[in-house]
Amino acid sequence: MVSKRLSREAGHRRKFLSIVDDSPECERAVAYAASRMKSTNGVLVLLYIIEPDDFQHWLGVEKIMREEASSAAHSALDTYANKVRERFGIEPELVVREGKAVEEIHKLIEEDQDISILVLAASATKEGPGPLVASIAGKAAAFPIPVTVIPQSLSDDEIDSLS
Repeated sequence: MVSKRLSREAGHRRKFLSIVDDSPECERAVAYAASRMKSTNGVLVLLYIIEPDDFQHWLGVEKIMREEASSAAHSALDTYANKVRERFGIEPELVVREGKAVEEIHKLIEEDQDISILVLAASATKEGPGPLVASIAGKAAAFPIPVTVIPQSLSDDEIDSLS
């Protein structure tokens, strides 16, 4: 069960959450979330999740790897934030978390009661929609907020017309 969403109450705005990663479909999800946010006067939250499995090494190496992962996360968020600023003229909220993706998404949604919609994009490859979409789709009944999954193949014009 998720806590009550506050996005419709005075002093709050509806937030659209999109996950930033190195997948090719990520850009489409961010573009759609930003376009929806702009058309509804909401807020865009960009989340980058650092998977902890990558740091199971010796202590000294772990620290360096964690710093490199954090730097890569901030760089990726900055890249997408700049695209959103240029195209939509808005300032997104940027969040970096470390942990398992689905767990961290749930935690952020629970902590920020203005987040109302999670926007993901499905991969266009024959391997399937992508690991994040597949893991969330498998647990859709238990997911705390609506999830919008858009096709990776949508153009900017198509995204604008749909949002």
